Amino acid sequence: MQKTIACIGSGNMGTALMKAAAKVVGGANIGFSDVERGKAELAAKQLGAKVYTSNSEAVAVADFVFLAVKPQVMASVLAELVPFVEQRLTARLPVTLVSMAAGWSIGKLRAALFDTVGQPIVRIMPNTPALIGQGVIALAAENVAEETLTELETILAGAGMVDRLSEGYLDAVTALSGSGPAFVCMFIEALADGAVRAGLTRERALCYAGKMVAGSAMMMLETGKHPGELKDMVSSPAGATIAGIAALENGAFRGVVMNAVEATFRRTKELG
Repeated sequence: MQKTIACIGSGNMGTALMKAAAKVVGGANIGFSDVERGKAELAAKQLGAKVYTSNSEAVAVADFVFLAVKPQVMASVLAELVPFVEQRLTARLPVTLVSMAAGWSIGKLRAALFDTVGQPIVRIMPNTPALIGQGVIALAAENVAEETLTELETILAGAGMVDRLSEGYLDAVTALSGSGPAFVCMFIEALADGAVRAGLTRERALCYAGKMVAGSAMMMLETGKHPGELKDMVSSPAGATIAGIAALENGAFRGVVMNAVEATFRRTKELG
């Protein structure tokens, strides 16, 4: 695919997605721009990519521009890009902007671009497993041609599952799969702590806990069985597992997890 991609921001997520993109377009067709030029140079070196001298240069030449910046600085970044976005539109060579900022709706992105008519905007919510090609990437778009969306899905596919959906669901996706890896890692750490308390070494406890969580997730996905059914498969009458489940229920485990997702959802709305 002969496409040029720019990534404004060179943090973990932007770099992970550019690694996936490099498999499709080649590292030489990717460039980074960052206020911390050293970070951009480091990311570019990994992929054989280039470093742009400014965000405006990135928008002037790229087919896709990924906005991999924090929600708090998105407004200032977009304000800088407005004249160059307008130039591309006037020349009928619009750049497709791809934002991954939590809480920033397509409408808010468009307003920050001074309601630039016809500007293609894509909003995505990836997660950190994209770093190893096992991510979940939800995608919503406005004013983007089907051919361009298909190209973008191909570019992102190397980072994990890409799922197109209505934008109204993206804040919930952020709360679940966007923030969820942090919750799962806390759970794995707690499981390992329990095993260390029971006598396993730390190294072995972490390995077993991680493998168990990954295997359980794959079993649910590949069998299509409800997690409650899989839980029941392990829970013998008056056995050890049901004793552990009772301890989790006494601690309101499921309620706490649901509250964590809801709190993240509310904060995502606030960021918007």
